Amino acid sequence: MLMTSERRPPIQTLRGWAIHVLQEAGAIRECEEHGWMQDRADPHARERAFDIARVDPPAGVSPDAAAAEVRDVLNSIGDTCPECAPD
Repeated sequence: MLMTSERRPPIQTLRGWAIHVLQEAGAIRECEEHGWMQDRADPHARERAFDIARVDPPAGVSPDAAAAEVRDVLNSIGDTCPECAPD
């Protein structure tokens, strides 16, 4: 039987690219229950994300602009899910 894997759609925006880089680096994660992005506050993962942005930015985007977008996304994400009950 031929098996196919589902492909993710291509990333359409610079913000979407930055979120993908941060997830791949382990700097952010998604709340399993509600889907909100959460900052993991891992300085090593953040640095990996910035390294990726500087070394391999999307086509047509400067390394500085890519790193700035990663920084902007990090600044817009909290460390808790707004819908989860506080512990």
